[in-house]
Amino acid sequence: MTHPQLPLRLPPVAPDQHLAAFVGSEAACHLLAAAARGEHDDWLYLCGPAGSGKTHLLLAVVAEAQAAGRDVRYLPLNVFAGSLDMALQGQEHSNLVCVDALDAIAGSMADQEALFHFHNRARAAGSQLIYAARAVPSVDVWPLPDLVSRLSQCSRAYLPLLDDEGRRELLQRRAALRGMVLEPVVLDYVLRRVGRDLASLTELINRIDRASLAAKRRVTLPLVRAIIEQT
Repeated sequence: MTHPQLPLRLPPVAPDQHLAAFVGSEAACHLLAAAARGEHDDWLYLCGPAGSGKTHLLLAVVAEAQAAGRDVRYLPLNVFAGSLDMALQGQEHSNLVCVDALDAIAGSMADQEALFHFHNRARAAGSQLIYAARAVPSVDVWPLPDLVSRLSQCSRAYLPLLDDEGRRELLQRRAALRGMVLEPVVLDYVLRRVGRDLASLTELINRIDRASLAAKRRVTLPLVRAIIEQT
């Protein structure tokens, strides 16, 4: 059976947009890697504060599932909120659907009802869903009790914000994937001035990489200081 393509063009996969590049919950990474390859059929629910890496993990799952030849969809609800019923039509026939930014439909009963019915159709079709949200399933966030009941049945993984050790490891790992070396003095400087959220750290690595390539020089403290002071 054919089904419509979601009107969403995914960005090219960055060198660090992979499960192996993620620093955080190893248990969550193992579950997601198995789900991406079709080796684990539990439905999953990722929850954690903004900047904890939920979108990174879902996009990494999409990339890994595509590499394995699976039919996978990425559905950011902040994009499709308000017209979710139309966007979900037929998507239950995909092997795997990654539903991101679930919090975006908290104020729309129509969207919650559409997701509830999609959840049931996907179960019946033998698809697999991975949800991501800031909050745990609760009627205080999603007032539709039937949807909260379905979400609560998923296996849950919590993603905390990184501590200083985790931020250091993430910066080193992602720099290495781009062929960069961050000296201890550079890491110490960055950790004092950049937040714990994954988005800020990722954007900084991107900026350092671009500046280093443009200047054709290795990463030094003066270079990084100049980048951070420009923000």
